[in-house]
Amino acid sequence: MSKTHAFLTKHRFLLLFLFLLATLVVYPHSETNRFSYFALRFAGSAVIVASVYAVSMRHGVLLLLLALAAPVFVERIFLPEVRVGSPVIIGIVVGFAFDLLVVVVLFRRVFTQRQTTSEMIFGALCIYLLLGFSFANVYHLLGVFAPNAFYLDPTVNIHVVPNRFDFVYYSFATITSLGAAGIVPVTPQARSFTILEGILGVLYLAVLVARLIAAYRPE
Repeated sequence: MSKTHAFLTKHRFLLLFLFLLATLVVYPHSETNRFSYFALRFAGSAVIVASVYAVSMRHGVLLLLLALAAPVFVERIFLPEVRVGSPVIIGIVVGFAFDLLVVVVLFRRVFTQRQTTSEMIFGALCIYLLLGFSFANVYHLLGVFAPNAFYLDPTVNIHVVPNRFDFVYYSFATITSLGAAGIVPVTPQARSFTILEGILGVLYLAVLVARLIAAYRPE
């Protein structure tokens, strides 16, 4: 086994965390900067590859992940416009299923370990970021099927129809309990998912991640 492969195997959760973080950094600039446009697509594809690599311990899980990854890869590389009845909706739904499967497998691997290492903490942080992206997909679907599900305040927004990054911004502002200024959930479904994400975000950091950090001992 080469040194590079051994390093990647040992730090696969760290690698996934860095790609997820890079996606958040380049997302807001993708529509105005050509370099960021391609950087976002690279980060999106890298997240898929790193997700599969991070949780591909069992053969059955690997096959299921690869089956879900194909349409997700196409949807996240090209980022086409989503409309009601568009086949792209299937890609978003499959993407949600893909993220959810990665979260479940990561959760089992991270929180069933007896010894807490830095890699386990990075795995827990990956779950937190993946939850934010998963809820962003849910809000995106709500916005497609119900255009009035979210209201954008025109005094603090330069557009009135929420785009992909608006839902990413709203999701992470909700899960971190910061509050998304300028975006208001209107429909009962949007408010319900907002409450659910806010509760999950607080409980996850306060209970699970705090437990891991408290049990962490330097290797």
